[in-house]
Amino acid sequence: MTANIPLWQLTATELSAGFAQGRFTPAQALEACLARSRAVNPRLNALVAIDEEGAAHAAAESGARWQTGRALGPLDGVPVTIKDNLQVAGLPTHWGSRALEGLVAARDELPVARLRAAGAVIFGKTNVPEFTMQGYTDNPVFGPTRNPWNLALTPGGSSGGAAALVAAGGCPVALGTDGGGSIRRPASHTNLVGFKPSRGRVPRGEGLPPIFLDFEVAGPLARSVDDARAVMQAIGRAAPREAAEPRPARILFVPRFGDHPVDPRIAALTEAAAEGLAALGHEVRTAQDFDLAEAVNQRWPLLAQVGLAWLVAHPQALWDRTIDASRFGPAMQANAEAGRRASAGELFELLYEAERLRVALARVFEDCDFLLTPAAAALPWPAGDTHPPRIAGREVGPRGHAVFAGFANAVGLPAIALPCGFAEGLPVGMQLVGPEGADDALLALAGAIEKSRPWQRFPPL
Repeated sequence: MTANIPLWQLTATELSAGFAQGRFTPAQALEACLARSRAVNPRLNALVAIDEEGAAHAAAESGARWQTGRALGPLDGVPVTIKDNLQVAGLPTHWGSRALEGLVAARDELPVARLRAAGAVIFGKTNVPEFTMQGYTDNPVFGPTRNPWNLALTPGGSSGGAAALVAAGGCPVALGTDGGGSIRRPASHTNLVGFKPSRGRVPRGEGLPPIFLDFEVAGPLARSVDDARAVMQAIGRAAPREAAEPRPARILFVPRFGDHPVDPRIAALTEAAAEGLAALGHEVRTAQDFDLAEAVNQRWPLLAQVGLAWLVAHPQALWDRTIDASRFGPAMQANAEAGRRASAGELFELLYEAERLRVALARVFEDCDFLLTPAAAALPWPAGDTHPPRIAGREVGPRGHAVFAGFANAVGLPAIALPCGFAEGLPVGMQLVGPEGADDALLALAGAIEKSRPWQRFPPL
């Protein structure tokens, strides 16, 4: 404990400071996080693989480095989990599918290797929906993950296991992936910071076949912006030179996309966040109409459907066996079939609309520095349901809750979800989006927001 606070409640930044001051060790931090994970995971079903022996060895090595003044950086000795669509050497990779039974990673995927090289103590892997293709977290192998703020509800997806464990105190930070909001929406649903970097900022390699191509990126989920920044420093390429963040920043508040419904409680909290940014001295104006992402949103699921069908037809990209699609869950069987039947013209339309959107948003960013939107259009819904069927009294499809997410992936923009309040005890997040390459400026703005109104860190679990 430090200052009567259990070690599992500390952020990565606070743990690092404690290691440096000799108040506790990485081994003690690891044991605190493991104990907390053992206590909460039976209720959450967030952690699906554990490597206690390897983590203990890594923590001991980190402790020796801190003792001799050779620490590798702010993540040295910090307990971390990895989403189960990222390869971790020696651990099974399920990707949420029975069809991948027996797959054990021979080596770390590059972002994982970079975390390990920074001294992070990797102790487990977290649950995902099958092939990370849905916006909630449930699969035929492990079943549903639950939200620590209300165990009857989902934490979202596809980084739902990662978000649930960090929010509940099982670890201070987690590595997730985002191919259409899969970091940002779970962060919103669990009161976390979720950062999606610009396309190409975090190198990928030595991992699973990229069925989302490079539209999916790896990034952190954390309880503080400083922790998200520390993870990015470890896994990301050196930042390009950025212009200093404008003072005040010019922020375009987009309360809705087209005519898509938004839960009125989310709408009210996001509007209050916009007012708060204006009170901090930023120049905030509201977009009365914003439908630039409509064509991409309509077509976005096609990308992963085609990718999954390609994987079934090219199993050698994964291993030396066939991939038996009959072992997929019903939703993934339908997605694989939809991808198999899709035409080249349909896929080109998606890519064409993504390029049109890139050009249109470049024009938008000539007149503003950041976009502000809700991070998700709906509050968390029952844990076993794929999506909320209605939002604000209107029927919606499977991605009705996710309308604010995919456009940033399609164009490669950095985006961050931050807590902005609670609605009937459930967390609500806002999203800030910057132009491509403005990752550090976006993190700087997010950090200033956090300092102006720190958020509650833990659910009453």
